[in-house]
Amino acid sequence: MRDLGAGFGYLAKGQRWAVRHGRWFGFGLLPGLITLVLYAGALVGLGYGADDLVDWATPFADDWSSPWLGLLRNTLTVLVFGLGLFLAVITFTAVTLLVGQPFYESLSEQVDRTEGGDVPESGLPLWRELWISARDSARILVRVGLYSVLLFALGFVPVLGQTVVPVLGFCVTGYFLAEELTAVALQRRGMVLRDRLALLRGRRLLTLGFGVPLGLAFLVPFVAVFLMPGAVAGATLLARDLVAPAEDEDETPAPYTLDKD
Repeated sequence: MRDLGAGFGYLAKGQRWAVRHGRWFGFGLLPGLITLVLYAGALVGLGYGADDLVDWATPFADDWSSPWLGLLRNTLTVLVFGLGLFLAVITFTAVTLLVGQPFYESLSEQVDRTEGGDVPESGLPLWRELWISARDSARILVRVGLYSVLLFALGFVPVLGQTVVPVLGFCVTGYFLAEELTAVALQRRGMVLRDRLALLRGRRLLTLGFGVPLGLAFLVPFVAVFLMPGAVAGATLLARDLVAPAEDEDETPAPYTLDKD
């Protein structure tokens, strides 16, 4: 349980770092603002169209009597919008990091500089970094999609769907948020997606302690935009400590392997 608190501590440290470095905080806000506008439009559209989508998908219920018709379709409408919101929370970080790759790369490097020690650089051109980020994000979204379908189905189970499933949903959200954010620093350290996931699985509670509170905060409108610079800073601090033992064991840098996965 100590790791849960330590994970939250990295999130808090990252926010403090962003506040103390105001120029970098403002620099890191831009990608989030752009992505927020895009997502707000998509969620508004889903809010207006979810009931029509449910009506189209359930023609078999057209002849049902009241209150069963309304109960079914209202429940499905809420679930569809909830699923859309869940996916928005999960994908917001991935899309924002993709849009803001140059911004957050520079911010993460600055965190490394202020904390001392080596400042790893990928040595790859920008187009290659964007391709790797997009490819890895797509792989993560596939995993998230599978979890989403499973959790969506479990949501229909009485009691379990209203208690355990939401908790599991936030854990999934937090875990993959942490992966996306630490990827900025870990990619610069030559770690491919498979190795990053293995590293985070080895400290699962630490990862959840960082990601779950952030996922909950991201549910509040506009909060995600203002937390993103500090979240990237905190994820860099987390990544530094996660790889520190391996770096201490072998001082010879591993060859860069991002293009091999």
